[in-house]
Amino acid sequence: MKFDLRQIYKKDAVPRMLKSFGYPNVMAVPKIEKVVVNTGIGSVKDDEQRKRVAEHLAVVTGQKVSERPAKKSISSFKIAKGSIIGYSVTLRGKRMYDFLNKLLFVALTRQRDFRGLNPDAVDEAGNLTIGLKDHLIFPEMVNEDLKSAFGLSITVVTTAASKEKSIEFLKLMGFPFKK
Repeated sequence: MKFDLRQIYKKDAVPRMLKSFGYPNVMAVPKIEKVVVNTGIGSVKDDEQRKRVAEHLAVVTGQKVSERPAKKSISSFKIAKGSIIGYSVTLRGKRMYDFLNKLLFVALTRQRDFRGLNPDAVDEAGNLTIGLKDHLIFPEMVNEDLKSAFGLSITVVTTAASKEKSIEFLKLMGFPFKK
């Protein structure tokens, strides 16, 4: 069975949110605005490995990555202002839904000891932040070695007005929260 979050949103989440929260119309129902995927490369010193991290992130997300430079120098971490300390990708539209389908229905199920997302990962603005220890749970990274593994921070930005509404909306969309 193929899952499609856009269809789940239109056919299931919107009518149930309208009924349970009493929104005045369909446009007031929360929706997923964007997904931001970040990774840090502070411990990676080799330019070849940095390039590999950027390539892997681009393959996983399906979009070109943008470099994130340091805003200021920190001598104790040996970071100079302007040096690249991470990569970021902002997904919207079709690519966002494709990435979320892959994350929810394929990748998270491949994660070791996965028992669901923590509801505390949703902030007061209604945004969900997921931390992954390695990117090798994505199906595109099947033949990669464990030495090249890096962590990801995935933020799902919603238009929900509160934490409770956001959690309910994300549950209806198929996000697996702990009970």
